[in-house]
Amino acid sequence: MAGWHYNQAMRLSIELDRESDGRWIAEVPELNVLLYGASRQDAIQRAQAAARDIKMDRIAHDDLPDTATAIFEIAA
Repeated sequence: MAGWHYNQAMRLSIELDRESDGRWIAEVPELNVLLYGASRQDAIQRAQAAARDIKMDRIAHDDLPDTATAIFEIAA
């Protein structure tokens, strides 16, 4: 539980890059998550969904309070 500030939203960044084959990579470094998408938007949506799943899992295991929220900052 250390490192989380429960009175504030979790700030998560999504870093994007494009592979030479055209696929997009979205990384959420704070969660050590890396996902591919067919488009930029697809990669962003996959990263957001994975972060929500991780957040819900942490809430289920009492690692986060059920009031925790996430704010995404997208870096191109």
